[in-house]
Amino acid sequence: MGRPKHEHPTPGELEILSILWEQSPLSVREVREILNRRRPRAYTSVMSLLNVMTDKGLLTRKPSGRAFVYQAKAGRAKTMRRMLGDLLGRAFEGSASLLVAHLLEEANPDSEELATIRQTLADYERQQEDG
Repeated sequence: MGRPKHEHPTPGELEILSILWEQSPLSVREVREILNRRRPRAYTSVMSLLNVMTDKGLLTRKPSGRAFVYQAKAGRAKTMRRMLGDLLGRAFEGSASLLVAHLLEEANPDSEELATIRQTLADYERQQEDG
């Protein structure tokens, strides 16, 4: 198989990573059962995607009886930081304020979520001062 084209997870890969971050390790059959609660998938499609994700370094695979079990190689926070860092650099030229402005426009947060965002900013400023 050739070198994977995308360093970061695709939407389908993120769906699988979300499952594996919550419950891990899982076999192809177990991942498929969870995915099929939302939308039916063929066993071979799930197996192929897990193999691609392993080749990309997103998952680890270990033998378990006659099957393999898979788990995420990196945690949710680390994966999201990498993806966000890439987006920040490529799409927003490193400007956090531009990214936040676009995020607020797109997400249209309610007052409760805005309060949480303000608290997060205040916590971040305190950490920077202490730091």
